[in-house]
Amino acid sequence: MRRDDLCITIPNFFRCPISLDVMKSPVSLCTGVTYDRTSIQRWLDSGNNTCPATMQVLQSKEFVPNRNLQRLIQIWSDSVARRQHDAELAANSVVLPSHDQVKVLVKQLDNNSFSALTKIVRFARESEENREFLARMDGFLNAVFDFMRNAESDIKLIEQVVHILDLMLSKISEKKPLMESNCLSTILVILQRGSSDSQIQSVQLLESLAVDGESKLKIAQKEGLLLELVKSLSKEKDPRLIEASLSCLISIAMPKRVKAKLIQSRTIPELKILLSEPNMTPSIIEKSLKLLETLSSCKEGRVEIWHDTILLQAIVQKVLKASSKATEHAVTILWIVCYLFRDEKALEAVVSGNGMTKILLLIQSNCSPAVRQMSADLLKIFGVNSKPCLSSYDTKTTHIMPF
Repeated sequence: MRRDDLCITIPNFFRCPISLDVMKSPVSLCTGVTYDRTSIQRWLDSGNNTCPATMQVLQSKEFVPNRNLQRLIQIWSDSVARRQHDAELAANSVVLPSHDQVKVLVKQLDNNSFSALTKIVRFARESEENREFLARMDGFLNAVFDFMRNAESDIKLIEQVVHILDLMLSKISEKKPLMESNCLSTILVILQRGSSDSQIQSVQLLESLAVDGESKLKIAQKEGLLLELVKSLSKEKDPRLIEASLSCLISIAMPKRVKAKLIQSRTIPELKILLSEPNMTPSIIEKSLKLLETLSSCKEGRVEIWHDTILLQAIVQKVLKASSKATEHAVTILWIVCYLFRDEKALEAVVSGNGMTKILLLIQSNCSPAVRQMSADLLKIFGVNSKPCLSSYDTKTTHIMPF
């Protein structure tokens, strides 16, 4: 099967009504009709004051990004890319190569052979036994590292390299050669230009490299890399990518210098958006709070948190809402900013967000001793004696959300 043989049906609502091409940046006019930004901007710049599809006179020439449609188009585009990729694999290698043929293919990597790499990827994907064979092969990983250094900016080559490394992660015991290779530059290119699947693989690879303080600092010091990771937290991104990026950021955020860089990269505002979204998964909420708790352990992070009333109220709302772990992270953040450092503005935000009621409910729940103690400390700060409150609180009319 050739790539051109694939029958690709483009949903009509993905097409711009003006250009009839798939929209790259869909925006909606006040009439509710969505166009590609470039096309509608050209139409308006030409002096037109009507909606091209309906011919209604525009009350306003302002337009707003259609994020939901953009996300659907991205998911569809990634699906098409995967189908094309699978078709290429099928065309290049209908039958899996033998072990001897794989050894020949590895040698061909010296010539930057894309065909050889795709066949090796397919061989590795087939079974755990095949991955074991590649891991035991002398020079295999070095050949992949050399290939990666020479791939430069060819996104197809880079995605295949990341794919094979992702498959082989559990077999790579020594991560240092990866850090010394062009791996961080490769991951940066993937985050900037790759498909959602390859971005997820690259973030997982990056997390596996963060094995000690030195490697975490190297990752943070790679120009542009932290910024791209933070961009991956955007609510319009694939939820799988958001979760993978949160896990990666948590794993690298322990050194103080990394925390400072993350705060400078506007990580906390992105976390606020995630925590304010009503439809985020419990896992994303839990990891967002965990990262926020980590950042609250340094002064810059605490200052940014307690000056943001909306963020503090979002944290309060997550108590008893997502999971026991999420509740623990949320209470720890509140305990740090309200009890340990006693910021008046933070206290006011927690009270206005119904925080006292939440904490009273939490003490009555089956929470851990640590959470119970932090909750009692918070009640003291609010001037509430937890024992009398608990004895007089009407537990019969109170619904405590189960974990």
